[in-house]
Amino acid sequence: MITNKLSFFWRFFGKSILVMILVYALAFPACHQRESTEDEILHIAKETEKEIAVYKAGDGSPILVQNLLPNKRPYLHPIQAPDGKGLLTEFQPSHHLHQTGLYWGLKEVNGRDFFMNWEEDHWRKVAAKILQPKGETVSWESTYEMLDEDQEVMMVESQVWEIVAQDHILIMDLLWTGEAVKDLKMGQFYVGGLFLRMPWTPEVEGRVVNASRQENQEAEQQRAIWLDIGLKVQGRDDLAHVAIFDHPENPGFPVSWRVDGELGVGPSRQILGEWRLNKGEKEKFRYRLFCYTGPFDHDKVMQAWKDFVVDY
Repeated sequence: MITNKLSFFWRFFGKSILVMILVYALAFPACHQRESTEDEILHIAKETEKEIAVYKAGDGSPILVQNLLPNKRPYLHPIQAPDGKGLLTEFQPSHHLHQTGLYWGLKEVNGRDFFMNWEEDHWRKVAAKILQPKGETVSWESTYEMLDEDQEVMMVESQVWEIVAQDHILIMDLLWTGEAVKDLKMGQFYVGGLFLRMPWTPEVEGRVVNASRQENQEAEQQRAIWLDIGLKVQGRDDLAHVAIFDHPENPGFPVSWRVDGELGVGPSRQILGEWRLNKGEKEKFRYRLFCYTGPFDHDKVMQAWKDFVVDY
């Protein structure tokens, strides 16, 4: 009897109920989707000729600043830890005055050094524009000319940065493009390309480890799909980490890594050997910086690298 009543009820009212549920779901999708929390909303609140600053909603200081000086190499500094406790970058430390936070600098470009030299006789700004000013993601693009000894353009480089901050994690995606204005040879060297200088001192607790679990100087010039650096920076009781991810479509994947004696790190195709660009040719590299705090977790970082590969 109960079964017959249920069948009767469904025959006359079931379809109507399904329609009502569907209408409700379409009218109120937020009930079924994760809303962005307030601290995940980013905005570029200040753009001048010299900088782009990224803020979290409600914060009075930027989570990072992109410096875009007219005649100097572009660089990012400061970059805050995801929870706002401590800085992830250092500008011109006494042991490496040419290191400017997070930056890109090639070595031996037709004999010209853009890693050590970040001043006006090597760099000239062309343009900077904001691509996405507000939301869960913000992004911008900068374009610079790289100059030879006669102040003629050798290469035009562009950097597109995309920033996401959520769940106490800061994600920074870089797409770097270099276009040769003349025939170029990038000579073999132990460094050259993307580089990160975190605030290191001899007393600071810190460690570098790569995807193959090689640590510190064991990871120097070794190939790996990612590398993690963790330091107990000022203002923290635990470590602040930046994991840098190589992408399978990058030339020379998996890349070799520079790990200097003060734990400055960066991926470098130039470690593997010289590479060339003919006039008019372009080369692209894509990297992700995965910033987090607390203990190092190899499996967590590996999963984050896999997510990066899926994203692109």
